[in-house]
Amino acid sequence: MSVQKDLKLSHILIEWYNNHKRDLPWRNTSNPYPIWLSEVILQQTRVDQGYAYFNRFIAKYPTVELLAEAEEDEILKLWQGLGYYSRARNLHAAAKTIMDAYGGVFPHNYKEVLRLKGVGEYTAAAIVSFAYNEPYAVVDGNVFRVLARIFAIDEPINSGKGKKIFTELAQSLLDDTNAGLHNQAIMEFGALQCVPVSPDCSICPASDVCLAYNQKKVNLYPRKERKQKVRSRYFYYLDIRDGDCMFLHKRTLKDIWQNLYELPLIETKEQKTIDELQKNDNFKDLLSNGEILRIRYEKQIKHILSHQIIYATFYRIDVHDTLLNEDYIKVKIEDADNYPVSRLVHKYLEEL
Repeated sequence: MSVQKDLKLSHILIEWYNNHKRDLPWRNTSNPYPIWLSEVILQQTRVDQGYAYFNRFIAKYPTVELLAEAEEDEILKLWQGLGYYSRARNLHAAAKTIMDAYGGVFPHNYKEVLRLKGVGEYTAAAIVSFAYNEPYAVVDGNVFRVLARIFAIDEPINSGKGKKIFTELAQSLLDDTNAGLHNQAIMEFGALQCVPVSPDCSICPASDVCLAYNQKKVNLYPRKERKQKVRSRYFYYLDIRDGDCMFLHKRTLKDIWQNLYELPLIETKEQKTIDELQKNDNFKDLLSNGEILRIRYEKQIKHILSHQIIYATFYRIDVHDTLLNEDYIKVKIEDADNYPVSRLVHKYLEEL
Protein backbone atom coordinates (compact mmCIF):
# COMPACT_ATOMS: atom_id res chain seq x y z
CA MET A 1 0.00 0.00 0.00
CA SER A 2 1.36 3.45 -0.86
CA VAL A 3 1.99 6.17 1.72
CA GLN A 4 -0.78 8.24 0.14
CA LYS A 5 -3.28 5.41 0.51
CA ASP A 6 -2.10 4.78 4.08
CA LEU A 7 -2.90 8.38 5.00
CA LYS A 8 -6.24 8.16 3.21
CA LEU A 9 -7.28 5.25 5.43
CA SER A 10 -6.08 7.10 8.53
CA HIS A 11 -8.08 10.16 7.52
CA ILE A 12 -11.20 8.02 6.95
CA LEU A 13 -10.89 6.52 10.42
CA ILE A 14 -10.22 9.88 12.12
CA GLU A 15 -13.17 11.55 10.39
CA TRP A 16 -15.44 8.65 11.41
CA TYR A 17 -14.10 8.88 14.99
CA ASN A 18 -14.77 12.59 15.28
CA ASN A 19 -18.40 11.95 14.38
CA HIS A 20 -19.06 8.75 16.35
CA LYS A 21 -16.68 8.51 19.33
CA ARG A 22 -18.01 7.85 22.81
CA ASP A 23 -17.47 10.53 25.43
CA LEU A 24 -15.20 8.76 27.92
CA PRO A 25 -13.37 10.52 30.77
CA TRP A 26 -9.93 9.13 29.96
CA ARG A 27 -10.18 10.62 26.47
CA ASN A 28 -10.63 14.17 27.76
CA THR A 29 -7.14 14.41 29.19
CA SER A 30 -3.48 14.14 28.26
CA ASN A 31 -2.57 13.17 31.83
CA PRO A 32 -0.88 9.74 31.53
CA TYR A 33 -2.09 8.54 34.94
CA PRO A 34 -5.84 8.22 34.17
CA ILE A 35 -4.97 7.02 30.66
CA TRP A 36 -2.80 4.25 32.10
CA LEU A 37 -5.43 3.41 34.72
CA SER A 38 -8.14 3.11 32.06
CA GLU A 39 -6.00 0.92 29.81
CA VAL A 40 -5.23 -1.51 32.64
CA ILE A 41 -8.88 -1.69 33.72
CA LEU A 42 -10.09 -2.21 30.13
CA GLN A 43 -7.76 -5.14 29.44
CA GLN A 44 -10.08 -8.17 29.01
CA THR A 45 -12.98 -5.94 30.11
CA ARG A 46 -15.83 -4.27 28.23
CA VAL A 47 -16.02 -0.46 28.42
CA ASP A 48 -19.52 -0.55 29.94
CA GLN A 49 -18.24 -2.71 32.79
CA GLY A 50 -14.89 -0.98 33.25
CA TYR A 51 -16.35 2.54 33.25
CA ALA A 52 -17.70 2.30 36.81
CA TYR A 53 -14.45 0.76 38.07
CA PHE A 54 -12.43 3.58 36.50
CA ASN A 55 -14.60 6.19 38.21
CA ARG A 56 -14.26 4.46 41.58
CA PHE A 57 -10.48 4.12 41.26
CA ILE A 58 -9.92 7.70 40.11
CA ALA A 59 -12.15 8.98 42.93
CA LYS A 60 -10.32 6.97 45.61
CA TYR A 61 -6.83 7.33 44.11
CA PRO A 62 -6.78 10.59 42.09
CA THR A 63 -2.97 10.53 41.94
CA VAL A 64 -0.35 7.88 41.37
CA GLU A 65 1.06 8.73 44.80
CA LEU A 66 -2.16 7.77 46.57
CA LEU A 67 -2.37 4.57 44.55
CA ALA A 68 1.21 3.66 45.49
CA GLU A 69 0.52 4.29 49.19
CA ALA A 70 -2.63 2.13 49.29
CA GLU A 71 -2.73 -1.32 50.86
CA GLU A 72 -2.89 -4.18 48.36
CA ASP A 73 -5.97 -5.70 50.03
CA GLU A 74 -7.74 -2.36 49.64
CA ILE A 75 -6.93 -2.23 45.93
CA LEU A 76 -7.98 -5.84 45.38
CA LYS A 77 -11.26 -5.19 47.18
CA LEU A 78 -11.98 -2.21 44.90
CA TRP A 79 -11.06 -4.39 41.90
CA GLN A 80 -13.36 -7.22 42.99
CA GLY A 81 -15.56 -8.49 40.17
CA LEU A 82 -13.28 -7.40 37.32
CA GLY A 83 -11.27 -10.62 37.24
CA TYR A 84 -7.67 -11.09 36.10
CA TYR A 85 -6.50 -9.81 39.48
CA SER A 86 -2.84 -9.78 38.45
CA ARG A 87 -3.73 -6.52 36.68
CA ALA A 88 -4.52 -4.89 40.02
CA ARG A 89 -1.36 -6.22 41.68
CA ASN A 90 0.75 -5.06 38.75
CA LEU A 91 -0.96 -1.65 38.78
CA HIS A 92 -0.01 -1.24 42.43
CA ALA A 93 3.58 -2.37 41.85
CA ALA A 94 3.98 -0.02 38.87
CA ALA A 95 2.64 2.92 40.90
CA LYS A 96 5.32 2.25 43.51
CA THR A 97 7.97 2.15 40.77
CA ILE A 98 6.78 5.49 39.40
CA MET A 99 7.13 7.00 42.88
CA ASP A 100 10.49 5.39 43.67
CA ALA A 101 12.25 5.56 40.29
CA TYR A 102 10.64 8.62 38.69
CA GLY A 103 9.79 10.82 41.66
CA GLY A 104 6.07 10.46 41.04
CA VAL A 105 6.30 11.73 37.46
CA PHE A 106 4.93 9.29 34.89
CA PRO A 107 7.73 8.38 32.44
CA HIS A 108 7.53 9.89 28.94
CA ASN A 109 9.76 7.43 27.12
CA TYR A 110 8.10 4.40 25.47
CA LYS A 111 10.81 1.99 26.63
CA GLU A 112 10.59 3.27 30.21
CA VAL A 113 6.81 2.94 30.20
CA LEU A 114 7.20 -0.57 28.80
CA ARG A 115 9.38 -1.48 31.79
CA LEU A 116 6.55 -0.80 34.26
CA LYS A 117 5.09 -3.99 35.69
CA GLY A 118 2.06 -5.22 33.80
CA VAL A 119 2.61 -2.88 30.85
CA GLY A 120 2.99 -4.61 27.50
CA GLU A 121 3.62 -3.21 24.04
CA TYR A 122 -0.02 -2.34 23.41
CA THR A 123 -0.50 -0.51 26.73
CA ALA A 124 2.80 1.37 26.40
CA ALA A 125 1.90 2.47 22.86
CA ALA A 126 -1.54 3.60 24.02
CA ILE A 127 -0.16 5.65 26.91
CA VAL A 128 2.61 7.46 25.02
CA SER A 129 0.46 8.12 21.95
CA PHE A 130 -2.61 9.33 23.86
CA ALA A 131 -0.67 11.38 26.42
CA TYR A 132 2.31 12.59 24.38
CA ASN A 133 1.32 11.92 20.73
CA GLU A 134 4.34 9.66 20.35
CA PRO A 135 4.20 7.67 17.06
CA TYR A 136 3.63 4.14 18.37
CA ALA A 137 0.76 2.14 16.87
CA VAL A 138 -1.63 0.28 19.16
CA VAL A 139 -2.56 -3.28 18.26
CA ASP A 140 -5.43 -4.74 20.30
CA GLY A 141 -8.29 -7.07 19.41
CA ASN A 142 -10.24 -4.31 17.69
CA VAL A 143 -7.23 -3.27 15.61
CA PHE A 144 -6.50 -6.89 14.64
CA ARG A 145 -10.06 -7.24 13.36
CA VAL A 146 -10.09 -3.99 11.38
CA LEU A 147 -6.75 -4.69 9.70
CA ALA A 148 -7.52 -8.36 9.05
CA ARG A 149 -10.69 -7.41 7.19
CA ILE A 150 -9.47 -4.36 5.30
CA PHE A 151 -6.40 -6.21 4.03
CA ALA A 152 -7.92 -9.75 3.99
CA ILE A 153 -4.98 -11.14 5.97
CA ASP A 154 -5.11 -14.94 6.32
CA GLU A 155 -2.37 -15.24 8.94
CA PRO A 156 -3.91 -16.06 12.36
CA ILE A 157 -3.87 -13.08 14.71
CA ASN A 158 -2.78 -15.25 17.64
CA SER A 159 0.29 -16.71 15.90
CA GLY A 160 3.78 -15.29 16.34
CA LYS A 161 4.04 -14.56 12.63
CA GLY A 162 0.58 -12.99 12.61
CA LYS A 163 1.33 -10.65 15.48
CA LYS A 164 4.49 -9.48 13.70
CA ILE A 165 2.61 -8.86 10.44
CA PHE A 166 -0.18 -6.90 12.11
CA THR A 167 2.18 -4.87 14.29
CA GLU A 168 4.29 -3.81 11.31
CA LEU A 169 1.19 -3.03 9.24
CA ALA A 170 -0.38 -0.96 12.03
CA GLN A 171 2.83 1.04 12.36
CA SER A 172 3.02 1.65 8.60
CA LEU A 173 -0.55 3.02 8.61
CA LEU A 174 0.00 5.38 11.52
CA ASP A 175 -0.27 9.11 10.82
CA ASP A 176 2.72 10.21 12.90
CA THR A 177 1.45 13.77 13.23
CA ASN A 178 -1.81 12.54 14.77
CA ALA A 179 -0.67 9.33 16.43
CA GLY A 180 -2.93 9.51 19.46
CA LEU A 181 -5.99 10.47 17.44
CA HIS A 182 -5.30 7.77 14.84
CA ASN A 183 -4.93 5.10 17.54
CA GLN A 184 -8.12 6.17 19.29
CA ALA A 185 -9.92 6.17 15.94
CA ILE A 186 -8.96 2.68 14.78
CA MET A 187 -9.71 1.17 18.20
CA GLU A 188 -13.10 2.86 18.41
CA PHE A 189 -13.86 1.91 14.81
CA GLY A 190 -13.31 -1.75 15.70
CA ALA A 191 -15.39 -1.44 18.87
CA LEU A 192 -18.42 0.27 17.32
CA GLN A 193 -18.38 -0.19 13.53
CA CYS A 194 -16.21 -3.15 12.52
CA VAL A 195 -17.70 -5.35 15.26
CA PRO A 196 -16.98 -9.10 15.58
CA VAL A 197 -20.38 -10.38 14.43
CA SER A 198 -22.61 -9.00 11.64
CA PRO A 199 -21.03 -5.57 11.12
CA ASP A 200 -23.16 -3.15 9.09
CA CYS A 201 -20.80 -2.79 6.14
CA SER A 202 -23.40 -0.79 4.17
CA ILE A 203 -22.65 2.28 6.29
CA CYS A 204 -18.92 1.67 6.70
CA PRO A 205 -16.78 4.56 5.39
CA ALA A 206 -13.91 2.12 4.72
CA SER A 207 -15.92 -0.36 2.64
CA ASP A 208 -14.39 0.89 -0.63
CA VAL A 209 -10.90 -0.12 0.51
CA CYS A 210 -11.93 -3.23 2.50
CA LEU A 211 -10.79 -6.36 0.67
CA ALA A 212 -12.85 -8.69 2.85
CA TYR A 213 -16.03 -6.74 2.10
CA ASN A 214 -15.35 -6.63 -1.61
CA GLN A 215 -14.62 -10.35 -1.62
CA LYS A 216 -17.76 -10.99 0.47
CA LYS A 217 -15.65 -12.69 3.15
CA VAL A 218 -16.04 -10.33 6.11
CA ASN A 219 -17.23 -13.16 8.35
CA LEU A 220 -14.00 -15.11 7.68
CA TYR A 221 -11.74 -12.52 9.32
CA PRO A 222 -9.84 -12.33 11.55
CA ARG A 223 -8.50 -15.90 11.57
CA LYS A 224 -7.29 -17.58 14.73
CA GLU A 225 -5.27 -20.66 15.50
CA ARG A 226 -7.00 -23.42 17.43
CA LYS A 227 -7.52 -22.42 21.03
CA GLN A 228 -5.49 -23.78 23.91
CA LYS A 229 -7.03 -26.81 25.58
CA VAL A 230 -9.34 -25.91 28.45
CA ARG A 231 -8.42 -27.39 31.83
CA SER A 232 -11.09 -28.59 34.28
CA ARG A 233 -10.58 -28.10 38.02
CA TYR A 234 -12.73 -29.34 40.89
CA PHE A 235 -12.98 -27.04 43.91
CA TYR A 236 -14.70 -27.94 47.15
CA TYR A 237 -15.24 -24.88 49.32
CA LEU A 238 -15.97 -25.43 52.99
CA ASP A 239 -18.00 -22.69 54.63
CA ILE A 240 -16.94 -23.55 58.16
CA ARG A 241 -19.05 -21.76 60.80
CA ASP A 242 -18.28 -21.53 64.48
CA GLY A 243 -21.07 -19.50 66.05
CA ASP A 244 -21.05 -16.06 64.44
CA CYS A 245 -17.62 -16.61 62.88
CA MET A 246 -16.32 -18.16 59.67
CA PHE A 247 -12.88 -18.96 58.29
CA LEU A 248 -11.01 -17.44 55.35
CA HIS A 249 -7.75 -18.32 53.62
CA LYS A 250 -5.46 -16.10 51.54
CA ARG A 251 -4.25 -17.58 48.23
CA THR A 252 -0.52 -16.89 48.14
CA LEU A 253 0.66 -19.36 45.51
CA LYS A 254 1.24 -18.26 41.90
CA ASP A 255 -2.11 -19.38 40.59
CA ILE A 256 -5.43 -17.78 39.75
CA TRP A 257 -6.66 -15.19 42.28
CA GLN A 258 -3.26 -14.76 43.93
CA ASN A 259 -3.50 -12.77 47.21
CA LEU A 260 -7.30 -12.93 47.26
CA TYR A 261 -9.19 -14.50 50.14
CA GLU A 262 -11.48 -17.50 49.90
CA LEU A 263 -13.22 -20.11 51.99
CA PRO A 264 -11.16 -23.15 53.05
CA LEU A 265 -10.63 -25.12 49.86
CA ILE A 266 -9.92 -28.69 48.88
CA GLU A 267 -9.08 -29.21 45.22
CA THR A 268 -9.32 -32.67 43.67
CA LYS A 269 -8.49 -34.12 40.25
CA GLU A 270 -12.03 -35.41 39.77
CA GLN A 271 -15.49 -34.95 41.20
CA LYS A 272 -16.07 -36.31 44.71
CA THR A 273 -19.10 -37.07 46.83
CA ILE A 274 -19.20 -35.65 50.35
CA ASP A 275 -18.46 -39.13 51.74
CA GLU A 276 -15.37 -39.37 49.53
CA LEU A 277 -14.36 -35.85 50.48
CA GLN A 278 -14.48 -36.63 54.21
CA LYS A 279 -11.97 -39.43 53.62
CA ASN A 280 -9.57 -36.97 51.97
CA ASP A 281 -6.43 -36.36 54.09
CA ASN A 282 -6.67 -32.59 53.58
CA PHE A 283 -10.25 -32.61 54.85
CA LYS A 284 -9.25 -34.63 57.91
CA ASP A 285 -6.28 -32.38 58.68
CA LEU A 286 -8.35 -29.24 58.23
CA LEU A 287 -11.00 -30.25 60.75
CA SER A 288 -8.97 -32.39 63.11
CA ASN A 289 -9.11 -29.82 65.91
CA GLY A 290 -12.76 -29.45 66.85
CA GLU A 291 -16.22 -30.96 66.77
CA ILE A 292 -18.25 -31.18 63.55
CA LEU A 293 -21.93 -30.57 64.29
CA ARG A 294 -23.39 -30.67 60.79
CA ILE A 295 -22.38 -30.82 57.11
CA ARG A 296 -24.81 -29.49 54.53
CA TYR A 297 -24.58 -29.14 50.77
CA GLU A 298 -25.21 -25.54 49.68
CA LYS A 299 -24.72 -25.13 45.93
CA GLN A 300 -22.59 -25.75 42.84
CA ILE A 301 -21.22 -23.07 40.53
CA LYS A 302 -19.57 -23.56 37.16
CA HIS A 303 -17.05 -20.73 36.76
CA ILE A 304 -15.41 -20.26 33.35
CA LEU A 305 -12.00 -18.60 33.00
CA SER A 306 -9.97 -18.09 29.82
CA HIS A 307 -8.31 -21.53 29.83
CA GLN A 308 -9.91 -23.14 32.86
CA ILE A 309 -13.33 -24.26 34.00
CA ILE A 310 -13.84 -24.36 37.76
CA TYR A 311 -16.50 -26.76 39.03
CA ALA A 312 -17.06 -25.41 42.52
CA THR A 313 -19.13 -27.14 45.18
CA PHE A 314 -19.92 -25.34 48.45
CA TYR A 315 -20.60 -27.12 51.73
CA ARG A 316 -21.72 -25.47 54.95
CA ILE A 317 -20.01 -27.07 57.95
CA ASP A 318 -21.10 -26.08 61.47
CA VAL A 319 -18.47 -26.72 64.13
CA HIS A 320 -17.97 -26.03 67.80
CA ASP A 321 -14.95 -24.42 69.42
CA THR A 322 -12.73 -25.04 66.40
CA LEU A 323 -9.45 -23.44 65.38
CA LEU A 324 -7.86 -24.12 62.02
CA ASN A 325 -4.11 -23.85 61.46
CA GLU A 326 -2.24 -20.58 60.95
CA ASP A 327 -3.07 -20.50 57.21
CA TYR A 328 -6.66 -19.55 58.07
CA ILE A 329 -8.15 -16.53 59.79
CA LYS A 330 -11.31 -16.53 61.87
CA VAL A 331 -13.56 -13.55 61.14
CA LYS A 332 -17.03 -12.37 62.07
CA ILE A 333 -19.50 -13.35 59.35
CA GLU A 334 -20.59 -9.71 59.08
CA ASP A 335 -16.97 -8.67 58.42
CA ALA A 336 -16.31 -11.16 55.59
CA ASP A 337 -17.27 -8.57 52.96
CA ASN A 338 -14.27 -6.45 53.98
CA TYR A 339 -11.89 -8.97 52.39
CA PRO A 340 -11.16 -9.08 48.64
CA VAL A 341 -12.39 -12.35 47.17
CA SER A 342 -12.76 -13.84 43.70
CA ARG A 343 -16.01 -13.35 41.78
CA LEU A 344 -16.72 -17.05 42.29
CA VAL A 345 -16.60 -16.83 46.09
CA HIS A 346 -18.39 -13.49 46.00
CA LYS A 347 -21.32 -15.10 44.15
CA TYR A 348 -21.67 -17.50 47.05
CA LEU A 349 -21.18 -14.97 49.85
CA GLU A 350 -23.56 -12.37 48.41
CA GLU A 351 -26.41 -14.86 48.74
CA LEU A 352 -25.83 -15.37 52.47
